[in-house]
Amino acid sequence: MSRSLSTRAGTLVTAVVVTIGLSGCAAEDQGGNVPAAAAGGNYPVTVENCGTEVVFEQRPERGVLLRSAAVPYLHELGVLDDVITARAGAYPRGYYDDKTWAELEQIPMLSDELDASGHLQISKEAVLAQLPQIVLGEAANVSRDSLAAAGIPLMEEPGLCPVPPADPSFDGIFEQMRTYGSIFDVPEEAEAAVTRLETQLSEVLADVDPNEKRTAAVLYPTIGGGVPYAYGTSSMAHPQLEAAGFTDVFADVEERVFEVTAEELVGRNPDVLVLLYSDGDPVKVKESVTGLNGAGAIGAVREDQILVQPFNFTEPSSPLVIDGLARIVERFQQ
Repeated sequence: MSRSLSTRAGTLVTAVVVTIGLSGCAAEDQGGNVPAAAAGGNYPVTVENCGTEVVFEQRPERGVLLRSAAVPYLHELGVLDDVITARAGAYPRGYYDDKTWAELEQIPMLSDELDASGHLQISKEAVLAQLPQIVLGEAANVSRDSLAAAGIPLMEEPGLCPVPPADPSFDGIFEQMRTYGSIFDVPEEAEAAVTRLETQLSEVLADVDPNEKRTAAVLYPTIGGGVPYAYGTSSMAHPQLEAAGFTDVFADVEERVFEVTAEELVGRNPDVLVLLYSDGDPVKVKESVTGLNGAGAIGAVREDQILVQPFNFTEPSSPLVIDGLARIVERFQQ
């Protein structure tokens, strides 16, 4: 099977384009256009991912997961246990329902070794040995360029690209579902999945108090006394807080994630805090913020308006973000 990757400068485009006759034509808008069928079949399919054109000449039949972010999409489309032949990294049980977890357990694990910062440790050779026709997620030693040299396309979640979308949204989740639907030639399943997610989102939003006036922030604390990180408007945390009815105290910061001092937290004084973590004890995650110098002056700490939840319920954009929104609404709107 022939595959090709070509890089083009410019802003990130999440639109999906199926090429007709030529594989180099790509959409220039950012409206998330759904591809039309190519003459004589659904391939080749060209998508833009992290500013790079990724071409699929045929439906991928062997895939390797290097990040967990794509799992909810692939499960919804019914291709997780059909296409993914190996995985690596961390897949916390709490993210998945029983059916998804059963599918994941049947996929061989190549490596779950992470460094101190949570990054996957795996060699390119271990990935190539699986003969993948698609790799989902980058690792330190398994980059897009290195895979391109071997003719293997890589897909990364837009929110994890070096330059993430400036305006992430729930619509972006739906667009990404359609993108995967095109890559794996299951457009009808993708539309059905989008309909399910839209319904789920509407049901969650129905429980949001339209008169909510509180402010909020999303933090990633550093356990052990380090500087915490906060999330700005190019992260999914921002639309998630707005959907829950809150005013984001970091709505003036365009960065996705950035260090924030205790003094600035006190100054911005959010009424509600959502604390994210990747692993470890959620009690210690909370204590790492409530124990900050002067934290008692923060409204959320003083009134114990704090939710600690696993990272992927807020970042990056995926169907899990809607589940995370439901957790936020349940915690603070009841």
